[in-house]
Amino acid sequence: MNEKIISNIPEDYQIDEPIPEKEPDRQEFFISLCRNYIKTYQEEGQQLTYAIVTFGCQMNTYDSERLKGLLERIGYREAPEKEADLVIFNTCTVRENANQRLYGHLGQLKPRKKENPNFLIGLCGCMMQEPDVVEKIRKSYTFVDFVFGTYNLHRLPELLFARLHENRRIIEVLPEPKEHVEIKGAKRKYPFKSGVNIMYGCNNFCTYCIVPYVRGRERSRTPEDILQDVKELVTEGVREIMLLGQNVNSYGTNFMEESAIISEKPDYGFPELLEDVCKVPGLDRIRFMTSHPKDLSDRLIDVIARNPKICRHIHLPVQSGSTALLEKMNRHYTKEQYLALVDRIREKLPDCSLTTDIMVGFPGETEEDFLDTLDVVRKARYDQAFTFIYSRRTGTPAAGWEQVPEDVVKDRFDRLLEVVNSIAHERCGRFEGQTAEVMVEEINAQDASLLTGRMENNILVHFPGTADLIGHLVPVRLTKAHGFYYTGELLKEERE
Repeated sequence: MNEKIISNIPEDYQIDEPIPEKEPDRQEFFISLCRNYIKTYQEEGQQLTYAIVTFGCQMNTYDSERLKGLLERIGYREAPEKEADLVIFNTCTVRENANQRLYGHLGQLKPRKKENPNFLIGLCGCMMQEPDVVEKIRKSYTFVDFVFGTYNLHRLPELLFARLHENRRIIEVLPEPKEHVEIKGAKRKYPFKSGVNIMYGCNNFCTYCIVPYVRGRERSRTPEDILQDVKELVTEGVREIMLLGQNVNSYGTNFMEESAIISEKPDYGFPELLEDVCKVPGLDRIRFMTSHPKDLSDRLIDVIARNPKICRHIHLPVQSGSTALLEKMNRHYTKEQYLALVDRIREKLPDCSLTTDIMVGFPGETEEDFLDTLDVVRKARYDQAFTFIYSRRTGTPAAGWEQVPEDVVKDRFDRLLEVVNSIAHERCGRFEGQTAEVMVEEINAQDASLLTGRMENNILVHFPGTADLIGHLVPVRLTKAHGFYYTGELLKEERE
């Protein structure tokens, strides 16, 4: 199979109509062409299927839902990975093991590709923005059909069409965004809740993190576009919104397009956007992720305090409790500043649940540094902490620094888990015996007589109920705490 790197449609395509130059009309055109191609299979009684395997963060999950929407419009139908005619891996590159997981998946698919040349494999996402990764895919994984990055997700129909009609490998990874095109019509896991991107990229350049290099610099969407998306989603039945960005607190530093709202309110930032989203009728819950501690403002805390639609849950990554390590990480806050922020949140939002990310084994971490981290955990008293061991990422400053011995890291990680879990169990159990509003998400995977829902603080609750309650807010008495979830009983059948 020959390789072709494209930026425009090859001249030898037999297309009778002129190809639109502007988006989204251009991709609508290619959706139509791909759909016609798929129809030839359908006429023979074959339904082509797809699977998207997602690694990484909430933003990758949201991107995958949008890619699914495009494939559904083309005519593909979702199926398990082992059965699909087309498999796309939406990759993450935050940790080294994510790369190895992808290569492992590809190795397993190679025999399948050899047996069935019509089986297609696509790669996209953050990992594809690393030139050395793309080069490895090009040389060592020649059976991969098409590759694209984080800046051209909307071009999936065009890239797929090129692959189907030319029978050549397609690689299109842009070094920086040329344009911004929002993909409409996502296929969501839950029809009653959705993410909404408010910004892209990151300017923080933490010394351990590859994200700014693969997602680019911060680019904020206009308030008008975001609010329009929220309103459209509400008309589709969405009742819970998650506002997404690598650092939502820096929203507004660099807008992609002109905005009338910004012209009138030059100091418009995330607190103002959050307040405007609260005004959209029909919306029950608003979440956001992720907040960087260095610029979570008192103004934002006040907005949360006076708006009951905003869930009392803040994910506030600390990474380390050592001021010395935080400086090496380029985090722009000290241990004392972080704890002072936690105190201000607790004072104005006493019922708020705090969750965090904590890293163990960052280069140069001493026992004293680690004890500072334990001290922050004990003082902040997190409802949940996502703990992980530092992973060296090629291309970041920290990758070249002296690493902490593996046995020392493991010992510290185990000690951290013990403290984190003990506090989290105690914190999450504080609601036992109370009544909480629960957004019902699905029938419980282990017991079909139970429903599973989520409190506003993101804690799961399992309770008896019927499927017609899915997508509704219901009152549930929390009868028993089980560490990180509750069992409960539905108090009444009334829905909101």
